[in-house]
Amino acid sequence: MKKAFLGGRLRQLREQQGLTQAALAQRLEISPSYLNQLERNQRPLTVQVLLKINAEFGLDIQFFSEEGDARLLAELREAFQGDASQEQVPASQLRDLVDNMPAVARRFLKLHRDYREADELAKAQVLGSGENGPVTAARTSFEEVRDFFYDNRNFFEGLDDRAEALFENAGLVVGSAGDGLERRLRDQHGISVTMSEAGEAGWLRRFEAREKTLYLSRELQEGQRAFQIATQLGFLEATPEITRLVETGAFSDNESRRLARIGLANYFAGALIMPYRKFWRSAEENGYDIAWLARHFGVGFEATCHRLSTLQKQVERGVPFFFLRVDRAGNISKRQSATDFHFSKIGGSCPLWKVHSAFDRPGEILTQIAEMPDGRRYLWITRTVKSGYGRYGSPEKIFAVALGCDIQHAGRLVYSNGLDLDNPKAATPIGAGCKICPREGCPQRAFPMFGKPIVADSDSTRFAPYSANGDGAD
Repeated sequence: MKKAFLGGRLRQLREQQGLTQAALAQRLEISPSYLNQLERNQRPLTVQVLLKINAEFGLDIQFFSEEGDARLLAELREAFQGDASQEQVPASQLRDLVDNMPAVARRFLKLHRDYREADELAKAQVLGSGENGPVTAARTSFEEVRDFFYDNRNFFEGLDDRAEALFENAGLVVGSAGDGLERRLRDQHGISVTMSEAGEAGWLRRFEAREKTLYLSRELQEGQRAFQIATQLGFLEATPEITRLVETGAFSDNESRRLARIGLANYFAGALIMPYRKFWRSAEENGYDIAWLARHFGVGFEATCHRLSTLQKQVERGVPFFFLRVDRAGNISKRQSATDFHFSKIGGSCPLWKVHSAFDRPGEILTQIAEMPDGRRYLWITRTVKSGYGRYGSPEKIFAVALGCDIQHAGRLVYSNGLDLDNPKAATPIGAGCKICPREGCPQRAFPMFGKPIVADSDSTRFAPYSANGDGAD
């Protein structure tokens, strides 16, 4: 354990417990003066003190983890850099804010998010015209729910525990859970499953409560069929936990709450088909081989990637992944992070990110060692996935899905075979988006960084609204 100055977190814990410095020092069997030095960051928090804190309070180790700090710091940096008209705040001051007043930092980010939404709504209303009137707020219910899952690190232990218990109680079998799930739905809830044509509506699952019938699209494959039945069981058997989680989400409207319930039921379904301990053990023993895990548990590539990003139990913890799904236009429709990697919400994603190359090599798994501007390196695994529910001539849905992890965990993955993980020169320098990326010499830069004026001796034609060349060779 490297030296960690986490006095702010220690003071936060003491205040939450309603203890004086003297009282906490007595419980930790250290002197009050030593505790005072710890809280004022004059001494680092040692392993011995951390173990005493854990034994005394049964504290989640994540309370003192620097992973959450790094993500919080990245979000603060983006918020402050996003306004070039204001004085820039030094990185050291942002670091002090995260270290000593994390609750204030999180509160600021919420206020900043609310400000941006209000500002975007005001601009949209000014631009709104015609018969339809003003447009609605930029932050949709979908985005609100997506942020809810992101803020919870895509991990809901209560749902995992319920799903694991149900898997054992129903006598389900790994890789072929569909029949057992259908039997559970029929025997415990009196609901039958009927395969039906989805028609032009394109639905995958439709539940008719009066008929006590769950209709599933004939287009579904076996694993997808099991997932949809498991989702319905989530609505029926995990309602108390789902309701509790939704109530903690502070959603703005009923549509967001409805989407959150669906998302949590889907999480339960994944946890039911891929129960935590069995899935975690299989992943660890097989080097997190996505294709092998998908075949073993009878699910698709994307579902396997999504499940891998949820293995965050304190005892049986998997590799902390970040997961995303992106389309050809660069729109990120899914983004989850179990670690400190921060997905930028402005400026788009980096064109040097290999996730964009996946569309040129469909179905092939690509890997990349990438380095962010802060010097941290990550291993990325990406591949295209597609689906089509319709007749001849209907367009297919195609996305690139990607899993990434910090380079320190890369050796646990089969995808690191043959890669020079210890060589910094083997990494591709990327950023979180041009508008907040400090790499001034990047040949793929599309916009100047916020707060950085274009100087006369720079390649300013790249950012000009019109290029005299006409051929893009600026």
